[in-house]
Amino acid sequence: MNIGQAATASGVSAKMIRYYESVGLTRSVVRTESGYRVYSDDDVHTLRFIRRSRDLGFSVEQIAGLLALWQDRDRSSADVKRIALGHVAQLEQKVAGLKQMIATLRHLSACCHGDDRPDCPILDDLALEPPAKPARRARPA
Repeated sequence: MNIGQAATASGVSAKMIRYYESVGLTRSVVRTESGYRVYSDDDVHTLRFIRRSRDLGFSVEQIAGLLALWQDRDRSSADVKRIALGHVAQLEQKVAGLKQMIATLRHLSACCHGDDRPDCPILDDLALEPPAKPARRARPA
């Protein structure tokens, strides 16, 4: 099948299929004499795997690791679980950060009169110097 058909069958756009090939996430596919890519059912299955992984928020690097494990029938499921739980921890950190942003914006919005006056606590807060990030401590040798 051609790239358009592979895109339809996998749910991955043709542009992203080309990108995944360029970064080595998928193998280079066979080309016709005129240079058109030809995709197999296995290629589409791999693209679906990538699509589902992206839908779950895995990075390209993480997907590369998952693909390698998926294709390795001698793998340990513990390796896969470790990647998944590491990703869960990253997602939980993002959620905590988003919740903090929501709380801050709710508070600032509650402090704003929302009328014709020009003073606005939301804009005042945005104009403040950002708090300094804590310095990283050197790890003991």
